[in-house]
Amino acid sequence: MDINEKTIARHLFQNKILKADGQAFEDLFSAIMNYAEPDFQQIKPWGNIGDRKNDGYIKSKGIFFQVFAPEDIEKSYTSLVSKLKTDFAGLKTHWSPINEFYFVVNDKNKGVNPDSEKLIQEIKTSHKLKKAGFWTARKLENILFELEDDQILVITGFFPDPASIKYLDYSILAEVISHIMKLPLPKDDEPEIRYPDWDDKIEFNNLSEHVATYLNNGCIQLSSLNKYLKNNSDFLVDSLRDKMNEIYIQEKKDNSGDELFWAIINCASPRPEQIYQISVIVIMAKYFETCDIFEEPTQGEM
Repeated sequence: MDINEKTIARHLFQNKILKADGQAFEDLFSAIMNYAEPDFQQIKPWGNIGDRKNDGYIKSKGIFFQVFAPEDIEKSYTSLVSKLKTDFAGLKTHWSPINEFYFVVNDKNKGVNPDSEKLIQEIKTSHKLKKAGFWTARKLENILFELEDDQILVITGFFPDPASIKYLDYSILAEVISHIMKLPLPKDDEPEIRYPDWDDKIEFNNLSEHVATYLNNGCIQLSSLNKYLKNNSDFLVDSLRDKMNEIYIQEKKDNSGDELFWAIINCASPRPEQIYQISVIVIMAKYFETCDIFEEPTQGEM
C-alpha cells in the first residue's frame, strides 16, 4: 500500500472503531489478533460457564486479554473500573500461568483516564505480572498496519482506487486540520499552555515579529494537538511530520524568511481561507518547535 491507500484504509478502520460497541469490537480485536499472533486463541462464551473471564489469550506466552467496549467511554469509567477488578479476579481463578494481562478498551481514540491506569498498574504489581496495561484503538491500529496488505483489506474492507477519487481529500494533513478547526479556544488559566523559548530560531531564520506572533498564537493549541496525536496511530503521527517536512523542503528552494512561512501555509491549507490557515499555523508551531521545519540555530552563527 502507498500512503494514499493507507490513509483511506485508516479512515475505514476508524469508522469501524467508532461503530464497534460490545461484541462488534471484540470481534474486530479478535480478527486483528488472529492475523498478528498465530498462537492467539479467541475464547467465546459457552453456555452457563461463559468465557471464564478470558476473551482471548496466547497460551504459549501466558498473555491474556479482556475486552470492554461501551457506547460512550467517557461516561463508563465507573463501570470500567468495576469490570476490570471483577474480570481479573475471575481470570486468576480459572487460568494459569498469567504472565501478561491487557484490558482492551474501545476508547475511540480518546485515551483512558488516570484512575483506570493506576488500577491496572496496581494489579500488575500485586499479582507480580511481567506486563499489564490498556490496549486502546491506537494500539490496534498500530498492529493492523503491521499486517500484510491483503490482511489489512480484509479487516477494513476494500476501497476504490484513490486515483479515481477526485473531490474528497483523505490526506493526513486534511484530517488533522479538520480536527484543529473543531477545537474550542483554550481558557487563560489552561495549565497545559506552554510557550516555547524559540527567539533564537526566529532570528536565525529571518522571521519577523509578525510571524513570531502567529507561531506563538499557534502554540496555544499545541497541547490539544499533541493529545490528539498521542491517541492516534504511529502512522498518522509519522505521516503528518513527514508531510510538513516535505512541504518545507520543497518550498525553501525558492523562499526564505517570512516568504517561506507563508509559502508553507499556502501549500498546506486546503483553501486560502483564514479558518484553514490558522489550523495550519498550529501544526507549524509544533514542527517549528521540534525543528522539522526551519533551521536550528548553530553555535557561532547567532
